[in-house]
Amino acid sequence: MKSKAKQIILKTKKQVFGALSGNNISSLHGEGFEFAELREYIYGDDVRKIDWKTTAKMGGKPYVKIYHEERELNVVVSTMFSGSTHFGTHIYKKDYMIELMALIGYSAIRNKDNFSHIIYADKFYRHSPPSKKIFAVSKEIEEAVEFEVIGKPANYPGWIEDLNRRVRKKSLMFLIGDFVGDVNLSLLAKKHDLIVIMVRDYFMDSPKPLGEIRLIDPGYLHEFSGNVDEGTIKVYKEALIENDRKLLKHLQKIGARFAKLYTHQDPYSQLVKRM
Repeated sequence: MKSKAKQIILKTKKQVFGALSGNNISSLHGEGFEFAELREYIYGDDVRKIDWKTTAKMGGKPYVKIYHEERELNVVVSTMFSGSTHFGTHIYKKDYMIELMALIGYSAIRNKDNFSHIIYADKFYRHSPPSKKIFAVSKEIEEAVEFEVIGKPANYPGWIEDLNRRVRKKSLMFLIGDFVGDVNLSLLAKKHDLIVIMVRDYFMDSPKPLGEIRLIDPGYLHEFSGNVDEGTIKVYKEALIENDRKLLKHLQKIGARFAKLYTHQDPYSQLVKRM
């Protein structure tokens, strides 16, 4: 096992199964759980389960909502590992995406739900079978670390078409990528509970003038030589802002949940806070 995969496995397993695991990823407590009863808060309970109306009626003594499992969730994570994920001023976007996949996967296993992972870039590469075993998540971390993104441009239409065809059972589906390009998730949103996680680096959103420079597109492997000045940066930023505006408007329209995370932020704390 490569050291990077081992580090990610140890870090994410500790975060999900460790002493603070009461702060679990709340989105994984969605359709698969049904309200059962109220009880007094016990140290270690997830504070998100506190029923504030009941708490107020009881003179401030906190009460939490208890759920029992109605049916197991089918948790699917699909990562868009295009060449553009081979970038990061803190860590590579690809590595950040792997940590997100691992955290979601281990959380699904902890909740005794099925987990599967789909790798896509310019075409389909891997679909792991649904599993409730910890080993399955660790295996996907290894596979993702080994996956080479250089020379693979993002194929969003193919990605969505493939997910529609492959994932037939209604699922809690996480789509992870940098989402630079037109994406239509309408059909997926009708079939699945959809959560889109956009991974960005701050330099990608707000680059600085670099002067005369030679660049290589890690997806298409096209070369660019020229002056990256204030004017070039302005055009680039306007296009990226419009890209993100269109995506957010689309996601709101289809009722999909959305989070934008940056590579310098801790992925676990961001998932707990935003999901």
